[in-house]
Amino acid sequence: MSTHIAAQPGEVAPHVLMPGDPLRARWIAETFLEDARCYSEVRGMLGFTGTWQGRPISVQGSGMGQPSLALYAHELFDQYAVESIVRVGSCGGMVEKVALRDIVIASGACTDSSMNRIRFEGLDYAPVADFDLLLGAHAAAATRAGDIGVHVGLIFSTDSAFYGPRPELTTRMAEYGALAVEMEASALYTLAAKYGRRALAICTVGDHLVTGEETSSQEREQTFGTMVEMALDAIASLPADA
Repeated sequence: MSTHIAAQPGEVAPHVLMPGDPLRARWIAETFLEDARCYSEVRGMLGFTGTWQGRPISVQGSGMGQPSLALYAHELFDQYAVESIVRVGSCGGMVEKVALRDIVIASGACTDSSMNRIRFEGLDYAPVADFDLLLGAHAAAATRAGDIGVHVGLIFSTDSAFYGPRPELTTRMAEYGALAVEMEASALYTLAAKYGRRALAICTVGDHLVTGEETSSQEREQTFGTMVEMALDAIASLPADA
């Protein structure tokens, strides 16, 4: 058993959805999975396994921020042989063309975190999504999204999303193409690359840095179902040997 998940061998499926909020993990398991069972309650970070259209799927909360996500992603890849992780979370819109409740599929992740600077000894590593998952999610948008806007592009993984001392740096990221801000994707993509696995972040815009609009905490916990359906479709679209 791993330190922070403590699931028994075989309890975690090869493909994992990863919301930050453990209560969203429970909502996803209860809403989308059949025969979902909880395999972890360590530190209140819930994990579930069930089936979706006959395919085993797990849902594991990650907590907020790259250090927290890295603990769970590392253990899933390293100790449970997980093949793919799709982050399904919220993000903040950074440009006007991305509206509240739109969905951002992150093709790559910029960051202000020092985690990769330490890992690569000052070199600038470019964390990117798995192409097959990204392609599957984008294709799923055609049937799942309806009137919801879906955007593919860069996301900004910051260590200080809510109370950052340098808001002008977020503005600069937007000027260079970042669509939205969140706190986890860069670490997820980096760890997936390290272990030769697949990863993708699909995020729903829960608040907007330009317009000031925002959704409620309950909406962020218990709605945003379209991105979950897109994530599941993306997993189902993977090649048979994935």
